Amino acid sequence: MTNRGTKSRKFKVQVRNHEAQEIELIEAWIEWGQPESGSNPLSLPPLPEKSPIGRLPDGTFSRYAGAEKFSQLPLSKKTKDGLNQAKYKKMTDIQRASLPHSLCGRDILGAAKTGSGKTLAFIIPILEKLNRSRWGPEDGVGCIIMSPTRELANQLFNVLKSVGKYHGFSAGLLIGGRKDVDEEKVHVNSLNILVCTPGRLLQHMDETPNFDCSGLQVLVLDEADRILDVGFKKELNAIISQLPKHRQTFLFSATQTKSVQDLARLSLKDPEYLSVHEESETATPNRLQQTAITVPLDQKIDMLWSFVKAHLNSRMLVFLSTCKQVKFVFETFKKLRPGVPLKCLHGRMKQETRMGIYAQFCEEKRSILFSTDVASRGLDFNKSVDWVVQVDCPENVASYIHRVGRTARYQSGGKSVIFLMPSEMKMLSKLEENKIPIRLIKANKERVQPVRGLLAALLVQHTDLQPLAQRAFITYIKSIHKQRDKEVFSVNELPIDDYSVSLGLPMTPKIRFLKQKAKGKNESEELPLLPENCNNVTLLESATAMPAGALEVKQDADESARVHEDDNFFQVKDTSNEEVEPAVLGWVEPVKSVLKTKKINVHRPGTRVVFDDEGNTLAPLAKFGDPNSASDLLQLDEDRVKQRYEELRKKLKMADKEDKATDRERRREKRLKEKIKWKRARDEDELSELDEDENENRINKKAKINFDSDDDGEDKRKKDNEGIKPDSISLAEQEELALKLLSSMH
Repeated sequence: MTNRGTKSRKFKVQVRNHEAQEIELIEAWIEWGQPESGSNPLSLPPLPEKSPIGRLPDGTFSRYAGAEKFSQLPLSKKTKDGLNQAKYKKMTDIQRASLPHSLCGRDILGAAKTGSGKTLAFIIPILEKLNRSRWGPEDGVGCIIMSPTRELANQLFNVLKSVGKYHGFSAGLLIGGRKDVDEEKVHVNSLNILVCTPGRLLQHMDETPNFDCSGLQVLVLDEADRILDVGFKKELNAIISQLPKHRQTFLFSATQTKSVQDLARLSLKDPEYLSVHEESETATPNRLQQTAITVPLDQKIDMLWSFVKAHLNSRMLVFLSTCKQVKFVFETFKKLRPGVPLKCLHGRMKQETRMGIYAQFCEEKRSILFSTDVASRGLDFNKSVDWVVQVDCPENVASYIHRVGRTARYQSGGKSVIFLMPSEMKMLSKLEENKIPIRLIKANKERVQPVRGLLAALLVQHTDLQPLAQRAFITYIKSIHKQRDKEVFSVNELPIDDYSVSLGLPMTPKIRFLKQKAKGKNESEELPLLPENCNNVTLLESATAMPAGALEVKQDADESARVHEDDNFFQVKDTSNEEVEPAVLGWVEPVKSVLKTKKINVHRPGTRVVFDDEGNTLAPLAKFGDPNSASDLLQLDEDRVKQRYEELRKKLKMADKEDKATDRERRREKRLKEKIKWKRARDEDELSELDEDENENRINKKAKINFDSDDDGEDKRKKDNEGIKPDSISLAEQEELALKLLSSMH
């Protein structure tokens, strides 16, 4: 046992000595061949294929600026083994440009196209920095990597584990939405590398005892432009104020910021700005085919359904503006069964569910993922995404670049299509101005399948879908209302009524913020007029004209007529400078208003009996019909409906006043009871304190001799006899004293 322990200690000493020699050699190599500040290593000629690597016979070192392989860089053996194990051998452009500078300890502002390998560009210098500093568990936090989304943070953490598996550093993933925050607080102080989102990191800074980042060596902001945006401004300022200024900082993104204010608050020291694709002809991947279609708002759902049916064998990522839209489209398409697995991803989901859906989509060969912009930044799906479909226009060009960047990553190809409304065509010119090659095309009208009737029938069959459709409608209008770029987004130009009908809604939901802005000029802001005995279901059944079982028949027909994926969905490709008219998609003209075209049968059976002025019975809806019509199917008399609506509105106002008065009285009584209860508790506390004081005083008082007597002058006699002890006087003396007391009473 002794010999074995001695050999083990000797081996550990040899390993430490070898590591120290390796670190000394790497530091000398980096110092000897560091590139000049402000230079771009991509401009240097590549190294010869069989050139020696490391220290040369003359005592110098090989040049590593301009190297094309990881093996030609001054890296530790542990890092090179991790890279080989993960099958990373040849560097990308952003890695060739940034690694020679970052290994020297310089701050980096890195900008490159999506899918160009930015993650390794900062993972490698992090590992090397901590390795050369001989960082250990007792040294605490040495590096912080911040990401704007949880999915991207998880992806970064996996890459870190893969490349740094041979290093002995401890790393932790700190993201919101998980229940093990208490467990994180126990171990976070012993972690060397933190991969986190800003909110979770700030939570630990505020709540975790003894959380210390004073020894931080490297700070990394992945998708830096998003983290520096207004959404994370407060969190980032609070985090930066608790970090040391003397550190190495990396900022990487596909759309990098150059704001002096942003760079100043991060305390960057002469950063190297490396935009490897700034001189490129395009701002998006070269293998990406980008197209745009002009689609009116009320026809977007029809177009999306038709597009999905035409590409059933694809892996497709569909972007919508809001969480409610994603949920509505996912739930309705799932019930319509297009013939391909469907998934949805948005920020309102639990973290475990989000990660599970992301992992499933990465493994499936064909699938559709409906998502908000939570999946637009940095995520790298294991298998290539065939199509990126943007149903709703992105808020700016940067968001567009990040969305389409989920496909055509590295050396693979991909396709994208964006649905633009006629009022959003300004976005097309903005994309072209930013070196994004995109073609405006038309859809093949013969391949379009309207589904608005099916959606309306679904809302009748599944009552839980109708409020979901209403929320999807309202949140989308609100998202357009809040957009900053008013040249592209104009809420006043939206066909609100038609859009409501396209979602299957029987009436247009009331939008309060539009009414406040337009001051009641938009007709769609008024509540629709409903007759007294006409409910939503009967109106919807008549408007959609869907017989019983039609939904199932339509689904079976779609399954039997399923076509293989092809490119015939697009009819016209226009690359010239001619003005292109909006695409004629050929679907049925939408119903402008359900009530204007609604006809009622006066002899429809009903449960309510209605009488006229002479006492004769009438059909339930007859009093809202036009009496001049001789047919059984009568048009609604709008004057009568409006009159009825005014009466109901007055009743509702009166009931509302009564409810408010009742509520105020209830709240007043509740406050009064709470006040009385609080006062009673306070009085009881004061009485208990007084009793305690009296008991304490009674205990501290000197013991006195008291003689039994029924006389009222007992106090006086107690005072006269104070200090007399009964054991110190005889019986005769006591009798004499008693006689004196009796005589004094007479």
